[in-house]
Amino acid sequence: DLPLRSTAKMDFTWGVKGKDFVLLASDKQATHSIIVVKSDQDKMYQLNDHQVLAVTGEAGDTVQFAEYIHKNVQLYQIRNGIPLSPNAAANFIRGELARYLRSRTPYSVNCLLGGVDPQDGSAGAHLYYLDYLASLNEVPFAAHGYGAHFNLSILDRYYKPDLSVDDAKELLRKCLAELRKRFIIHLPTFSVRLVTKDGVQTIDWNAEMAA
Repeated sequence: DLPLRSTAKMDFTWGVKGKDFVLLASDKQATHSIIVVKSDQDKMYQLNDHQVLAVTGEAGDTVQFAEYIHKNVQLYQIRNGIPLSPNAAANFIRGELARYLRSRTPYSVNCLLGGVDPQDGSAGAHLYYLDYLASLNEVPFAAHGYGAHFNLSILDRYYKPDLSVDDAKELLRKCLAELRKRFIIHLPTFSVRLVTKDGVQTIDWNAEMAA
């Protein structure tokens, strides 16, 4: 069998779960070896009205796998008339990672799935951590990539289960400030999305930082 390549790369994805929302962030740099190819690569995919998938890993694998998941989640909704719940989508993604892991063409992809189930009366939010070895866990906060080494202690220190959207944004500011200070690689641009029962909102992070 072909060996799996390491997915611990310069990519960075970040997520935190509140009571009724999930805030996700990812860097926007596309790199090849030591070269920055572009700085406007969106590494998040909106699966449906209430779910967002953030991916890191090998460049070709991330795009191909994320688009494959996106189209299959959409197909399920067309065929059945209802969307997959966040838990069902997470288990579907985990199943596909596990299936390809046992083939000669495994995907070197790490994922964060954030979603809110509109069918759930409590409008509970969900954040799932998946890695290229097909492990799956629901977590209150998570990060992938080298940047995770600088951020997990901050998340552990300042996270509170009942944090508000503004609290989550402030927590993201702390994490990105630590990256700028400690990480040898400069990550200048980020995508940020907020998932609530009302849908998915794209946040202009440059405007947030200037406020």
